[in-house]
Amino acid sequence: MGVLAAIAYDPLVRIEIGPLSISPHGIGIAVGFLIGARLMLPMAREKGIDEEQVYPLLTLAAIGAIIGARLAYVLNHAGEYDSPLDVFKVWQGGISLLGGFIGAIVLAGLGMKKRGISFWKLMDASAPGMALGVVVGRVGDLIVGDHLGKPTDLFFGYRCPGLDVDTASPCDPGVVVHQTALYDLLLTAVLLAVLLWLRRKPRYDGFLILTFATVYGAQRIFEDFLRDDVRRLGLTGSQITSVVLVLVCGGWLLFKRRTPGWGRWDGAEPFTPVGGPPSPYGPGPAPGQQVPQAGRQAPAPTMARPSPPRRE
Repeated sequence: MGVLAAIAYDPLVRIEIGPLSISPHGIGIAVGFLIGARLMLPMAREKGIDEEQVYPLLTLAAIGAIIGARLAYVLNHAGEYDSPLDVFKVWQGGISLLGGFIGAIVLAGLGMKKRGISFWKLMDASAPGMALGVVVGRVGDLIVGDHLGKPTDLFFGYRCPGLDVDTASPCDPGVVVHQTALYDLLLTAVLLAVLLWLRRKPRYDGFLILTFATVYGAQRIFEDFLRDDVRRLGLTGSQITSVVLVLVCGGWLLFKRRTPGWGRWDGAEPFTPVGGPPSPYGPGPAPGQQVPQAGRQAPAPTMARPSPPRRE
């Protein structure tokens, strides 16, 4: 019954416009990047980072994402290329989402250091935008039929089309398989909602991006067990990367619970209450702490009025 209820549609791998051949997959990635950046800008402004400072960093992030995404894929599929020149044919497909994230963060991070911008503040502002970018980008994967996984009898599996229909991933006609791009879209949409909820309260710088890395890494570990991809020691390249992310970022969230010492390139120091350790909420009042209302001053201390001298 599950096979009978499977999802079925014909993917659209290419859009032909005259001499141009455009991939909906590439459009999804580009739109996801732009929408994610748009969500990040007001959040960065709230942290004291002006939009004019962010625009050059977005350019660096876009360049780093392309380089990182392609490099990570090539390293994981090195044996599939007949010629070294094939490595540079990005238009033929073959990119890694996690590699794109790493490349974007590394190159943009160098720009943050040069400009004296706090790495952790800007990355916290970027975390919800990164999640939104994944959600939008996965729509492109669904359109082209990419990231199709192992056979399944689940009712929400994807039934592969006939031989006359192209798919971005190999797919045997009539077989029902896991559509891991759909799983990633839904799980990341939940992660986006969680990040937007968490940011409503003051947190230490780095909390949101560490949470994004930990949760998204954990879901990729799960999802890639359903994928049909190159494996080493039983794990895909994305799973190996995700294991490192979960251990490092998740460990920091559990045991350190404060802003890392490096990356504070704006010169700001962690807020230290009088007689106490650094606050995990950073500068400003902690949740529940009472703050005098604006425009009202505390009453000045009263002094006893001296008694008039006694006359004898």
